Formats: sequence, C-alpha cells, structure tokens
Amino acid sequence: MKTLSTILALGLLSGASAVSATPAPADAMAMQAAAPADVTATAPKLDAAMRSLWHGHVVHTRDYALAVHAHDSAKAKAAADAVVANAKQIANAVGGFYGHAAGAQMLQLLAGHWGGVKALTDARAANDAAAQTKAMTALNDNVNAIAKFLSGANPNLPESAVQGLLAAHVAHHATEIQQIMSGDMQGEKATWTAMQKHMNVIADALAGAIAKQFPAKAS
Repeated sequence: MKTLSTILALGLLSGASAVSATPAPADAMAMQAAAPADVTATAPKLDAAMRSLWHGHVVHTRDYALAVHAHDSAKAKAAADAVVANAKQIANAVGGFYGHAAGAQMLQLLAGHWGGVKALTDARAANDAAAQTKAMTALNDNVNAIAKFLSGANPNLPESAVQGLLAAHVAHHATEIQQIMSGDMQGEKATWTAMQKHMNVIADALAGAIAKQFPAKAS
C-alpha cells in the first residue's frame, strides 16, 4: 500500500535512475500528508483515467519524434494533433474537479509543455544546438509553472515534489528524442519503458491527491 509521499519519492528516484534528472527534493522524501492508502482501491476509475491520459501523452509525443526522424510529415502532423487532443482531455479532467477556469489554465500550461517538446524534437532533428538550449529552457520554466499551479490547487501536492516529478519527465523526453534522432533504438527502448512507468507515477500522485481533496467526487 503506497502513500502519496512514497509514490512521489519512488517516482523521483526512478526518474533519476533512468536519466540524469533533478535529484529528489527533501520535502518529497519526507512528506507526511498521505493520499488514500491505495488510490487504485479508493478511486480506481479516477486512477485508471489519469494513467490512460498521461500514457497517451508520451505515446503521441514519441510518435511525433519517430515521424520527424522518418521525414514523414503526414504522420508527424497526425501525432501532433493527437498530442493536442490528449492535452485537452487532461485539461478537461482537471476542470471537472477545479472548474472551467482551472481547466483552461491547465490546457495553456500543457500547450507550453508540448510546445517545448515539439521545439526540442525539431531542433534535435535539425542538429540546431541553440534551438535545443532554448527549448530546454522553455521546458524547465514550464515545469515550474505547472508545479506552482498544481500545488496551488491541491495542498496534497507540494510544489518542489511536483517539480521533481515533472523534471524527470522532461529529462525522459530529452533522452528519448536524442536516442530516436541518433538511431539508438536499443537505448530508446529502455528509456521508453522507464518513461511509461514514470507516467504511472505522475498519474497515481495526481489521482491520489485529488481523491484525498475530493473524497465525495472521486471514484
């Protein structure tokens, strides 16, 4: 049975072990405010929905990178459209608990994340170092913005802990994109496995925090 503090700590550690990610912050490791003992038992529908949505994000962003590497513009556009559609679904899920304005803000933040991932993918494909640096700066700034928003909406999500989870996610993106563009599909296979597991960690942390904040609405 995992508390939210355990979920966050494991997620930070798994992200850091898979790629060179931000170390786990102290408050994430020591956090005492726990989510329901097992979100899959207390809010199974919410947890399953969150996992499906966040998994969709990494599937579609990976599809975009693969299409760009293959110089397949039609598949790249389809993947990009799928990322946007998925972001709208995540934002709607957030809005279902926190209201329309919060959902709109979440969509704007997710658009910033996707904008950074797309820019990093395109820059890596073009071997443009300056553009890659610019994209990573935008992604890191976006991590801070999302963490601030989520922690402000839910007291069960400490800001620096969320930053750590999202920083590890961005590091996965960066590593995977580099591996795809260099043709290192064996290395990408390991990154992809770690990335999917980390998405479950993020989804579980969000679902657990929401279930604790809205026990009557979460199911």
